[in-house]
Amino acid sequence: MACSQFEYVKQYETDDRLLPGCWIVLRLDGKGFTKFCELHCFEKPNDVRALCLMDASAQAVMREFQDIRLAFGESDEYSFVFPRECQLYGRRCSKLVSLVASCFTASYVRLWPQHLPDKPLAATPLFDARAVLYPSDRTLRDYLSWRQADTHINNLYNTCFWALVKSGKTNTEAHAQLQGTLADYKNELLFSQFGLNYNALPERFRKGSVVIRQRVKHVKQTADGRSKEKERLEPCVLHCDIIRDHFWQQHAELLA
Repeated sequence: MACSQFEYVKQYETDDRLLPGCWIVLRLDGKGFTKFCELHCFEKPNDVRALCLMDASAQAVMREFQDIRLAFGESDEYSFVFPRECQLYGRRCSKLVSLVASCFTASYVRLWPQHLPDKPLAATPLFDARAVLYPSDRTLRDYLSWRQADTHINNLYNTCFWALVKSGKTNTEAHAQLQGTLADYKNELLFSQFGLNYNALPERFRKGSVVIRQRVKHVKQTADGRSKEKERLEPCVLHCDIIRDHFWQQHAELLA
């Protein structure tokens, strides 16, 4: 930026660099997605195609920002984890938050026709974003465990709620029946009244989506017509338990 008499205005800018040595988590949430889902007639309680679109958008973000270590998503929410040593954009909060949010939103719009070809995009999807710092591996894992536990709690409630509504109850009646109930009651309700074993539902619904980089084989044709196999790291979507230790033992590099 050239020096001039107006350069003094730079003193009004704030230093928003995030603390060093901490894990950075950027969490995105859909704005007004209840109405957005109704407008586009998403299936209840879970629309697989819409969830796959969220996952594909997260993968696009991870391809754009190679610093991201892993991501976790549920419903209209996604969390992206940057490592402690990350120096991307000087750890400036505004830069990281705005770029990840805009990349995710742009990818969501761009990929929409691939996942929902029969549903024209009728409104602009919006995602807000925030940055939160976690000082240790334990607090980062607890954050991700919290989000996965939230996935289960919300999905169990929504599965019961929409089963009741589809059986003829109004939204108000379904909410009143479920208000204050525990997981045991909801599981029994699904099994006894609707023949649904909650634990048999797809893990995507019960556990959310985890995106990590894994080695994927790619086959390319050479100029002379031969096939050449190469491996490269690609963001891959998993649906698994990240609360217990097993996942972290299998993927020890994530916390390295």
